[in-house]
Amino acid sequence: MLRWIWVWAFLSLGVGQAVAQDVEVELVLLADASGSISQAEIAFQREGYAKAITDPRVLSAISNSAYGAIAVTYVEWAANTAVVVDWMKIDGPKSASEFAAALSGAGRSAFGRNAIGAALLDGKRLIENNAFDGWRKVIDFSGDSPNSFSGPPIEAARQEVVASGITINALPILCRFCDTPARYPDLGAIYKDLIIGGRGAFVVTAESQEDLAQAIRRKLILEISGGFPNTGLAQTCVDLC
Repeated sequence: MLRWIWVWAFLSLGVGQAVAQDVEVELVLLADASGSISQAEIAFQREGYAKAITDPRVLSAISNSAYGAIAVTYVEWAANTAVVVDWMKIDGPKSASEFAAALSGAGRSAFGRNAIGAALLDGKRLIENNAFDGWRKVIDFSGDSPNSFSGPPIEAARQEVVASGITINALPILCRFCDTPARYPDLGAIYKDLIIGGRGAFVVTAESQEDLAQAIRRKLILEISGGFPNTGLAQTCVDLC
């Protein structure tokens, strides 16, 4: 009888349960894969994140963080959301390269029209149900449109995410392959008002194909280091590019 009392006591204290791994930040990379995004653009966007996560400047930001490690997942959103690369701990060049390789090799599994509110809430769920404990929790949202055609309203979803202690940053993509003019040339300002929220939330815009890789890298460095631009609407390339 006494033995079972001790077992119950140990379980009550969490003994034997998995301990969450401490990291600087839990980061959901929430990338647009809606109907306006071609397969070539999907590949180009993934390539931008793969290059950024293995960039020496990003790796330096990770190594100089409090825990020397971050937790990252890459998720594409459309009418549904799809995890492209599940949560990985990145603590150096090897793990960063493994993340980049997994990102480059995955197929497309998000389709349809925009459901931004649902995507933000799925990002929240992914942060709340992983094996990591970051003292900062961030959703990194990218897209080329402010429209949402299904699911919860964006404002309600944003409020729920921010109320849980998660910061939402945004990467509005004004131009990918630039075959046509940007549909929303003021998308940065729209995302500032519509999408971002939480402590230190900011927007970094990508105005050209060349800008995208720089914008992704700059955004990751800011998110990993905990640095904030002077305004919510950051420049595409200042100092960190």
